[in-house]
Amino acid sequence: MSSRTKGALCIIGSALCFAGMSVFVRLAGELPTFEKAFFRNFVAAVIVFIIIRRERIPLRIEKDGRLWVLLRCVFGTAGLLLNFYAIDRLALADANMLNKLSPFFAIVFSYFLLKEKIRPVQAAAVCGAFAGALLIIKPSGANLQLLPAVGGFLGGMGAGAAYTCLRKASQRGVRSQIIVLCFSCFSCLFTIPFILADFVMPTWRQLLLLILCGVCGAGGQFSITAAYTFAPAREISVYDYTQVIFSAALGFFLFDQLPDVWSFLGYALIIGMAIVNFVYNNRIYSHPPDEKGAPT
Repeated sequence: MSSRTKGALCIIGSALCFAGMSVFVRLAGELPTFEKAFFRNFVAAVIVFIIIRRERIPLRIEKDGRLWVLLRCVFGTAGLLLNFYAIDRLALADANMLNKLSPFFAIVFSYFLLKEKIRPVQAAAVCGAFAGALLIIKPSGANLQLLPAVGGFLGGMGAGAAYTCLRKASQRGVRSQIIVLCFSCFSCLFTIPFILADFVMPTWRQLLLLILCGVCGAGGQFSITAAYTFAPAREISVYDYTQVIFSAALGFFLFDQLPDVWSFLGYALIIGMAIVNFVYNNRIYSHPPDEKGAPT
């Protein structure tokens, strides 16, 4: 099995894990979003801490990377909370597709934070993806799900900013396991005051579902990390959109959810733009641009 195939299988596995996480969040019922986020990150923190101890990774953050780790934690926590808020109130496929805008937001944030150039094809893909998001959000006064849809959109923005900061921290020498641990611990600590202010005692069933949510979230994080050790993002990132297929199927069979035609058009447009960006990035890598910016 080639490294590219292994990477694709890992990223599909991560998509299935994250779709499962969405299902367990929804099945946990009427618990506050902050409680759900706490359990998701607490389980992940325990798992990654065990891995760090077993692999004897130093609990150290290089000085140049500390600000970027902090920003990754802040943006990642905001993105996670908004994503969970959307999952509880939208069709699973809608919520997950809005979260999958994160790669397009990462392109935008890379321009401002990393000073990376945005090429015309990438700019067109970003605009097309945002147009697809509008089809899913359906911004009108008659849309009762407008607020959670906007929350899901902003959750994708937070995730895109977080991934940009993660990349910068990695470039400064911070280990991925340390970044995951910092993010998980930061999110837990951030949610504690809100949990204490509005605590709802979960039933044993809800507690089990929240633990499973955390296990799936951790599994998704580690699977996607493993995927990018086998192959670069430009070769396998498009497979991450299988999460929407898994979410749509699980939402239909478990919650009797069937997105409307506008949402399906939005899915097609966003996934289409992801494929365009995927093909373009591979072409750029195979044929680097010359001094005038044209592919060689």
